[in-house]
Amino acid sequence: MTVKELRQGLRRGMFIYPFIGIHVLAVVAMVAEFKMKEVEKFTEYAGVLNLLLFLPGNMFSGMFWAVTGAVCLFFMPLGGLALMGQELDEGNHELLLMTPLSRWKVVRGKFLVLWGLCLLTFSSLLPYMIVRYLIGGLDVWRNLAMGLTVVLFSGMMAAGAIGASSFTSIAGRIGTLILFVGSMLASIAIACGFSGGITAGAGVVFHLNALSAAFCYIIFGLALARSRIRLVVHHYEVKPSWMIIGLLLFTPFVVLMATFMTFFHAGGVGLIGMGLVGWFADVSPKAPKWVQPPIANIPGPEGAIPGGEPMSVPPPPPGGSTVPPPRPATMPEPPVPGANVEPSNPGEIDPGGGQQS
Repeated sequence: MTVKELRQGLRRGMFIYPFIGIHVLAVVAMVAEFKMKEVEKFTEYAGVLNLLLFLPGNMFSGMFWAVTGAVCLFFMPLGGLALMGQELDEGNHELLLMTPLSRWKVVRGKFLVLWGLCLLTFSSLLPYMIVRYLIGGLDVWRNLAMGLTVVLFSGMMAAGAIGASSFTSIAGRIGTLILFVGSMLASIAIACGFSGGITAGAGVVFHLNALSAAFCYIIFGLALARSRIRLVVHHYEVKPSWMIIGLLLFTPFVVLMATFMTFFHAGGVGLIGMGLVGWFADVSPKAPKWVQPPIANIPGPEGAIPGGEPMSVPPPPPGGSTVPPPRPATMPEPPVPGANVEPSNPGEIDPGGGQQS
């Protein structure tokens, strides 16, 4: 699955055009930064998943990172909105599930390809970062944290886009993606914002909460896509996709409660717990290991009887030719009483008693 999607993804416009455009914009941003004064200001909150570092304001990091964030964090992951639709609209997911591929392997292959394309585009920008560093005036830790933000946040957005692409209508995809992004930003703001305020900076606790958020929402996005390709849903079960949507709605409240209970430090505990719930929320029904599979009642090359044992076929004669058994003679059907039977001879008397001429 990963190889198939990678071959198709490298030919799609969602990779070629952004790849060319980001390099053009990166050159323009580098020229603009050389003509501007120093824009990077020291801040204690320069940490992973702090999106304020990409936006104009007190924590702004320059035009280069603004362009990188716009393309790698949002524009390229949105290409995943078309990945699951091609499998569901044409019914390819049913054929895929008939192979040894599980539902996790199907969505994981698509996620790794989309995330890999985002990371490939970002890695092509490393020469520009080296040039910025050699010129001087850059904070190494700040740029390292922003690079890790691109890696993690692009993975979260890619998972959310793949999960939203499993809905058939355009409105359903857009609405699901908006819900996913809103829940994700709210949870990050609660967990990382409170911990950063308590520790007066982006310290160890801040980054642990950020990693917890990345784990939780990557699982949510993949679980949503996985739930949409389930073939059988029993009447007594809740629809799996609705369970994941419910988790997206309630996760910020769970994170807020976990933040209060841990004295504003470890809201990531709630994120880890909700991520595990999303992992095990949609479990495919399977028989226990001790249950033996039923014996197939399908005739094989030698034939089979209902009990499953092969039938004994007599061996062919030494000459090698097998004479087929004679067919039973078919008996003529008796005439129906009262039916008009046409006589074979002109002078035969009909059953009504008259004589034909």
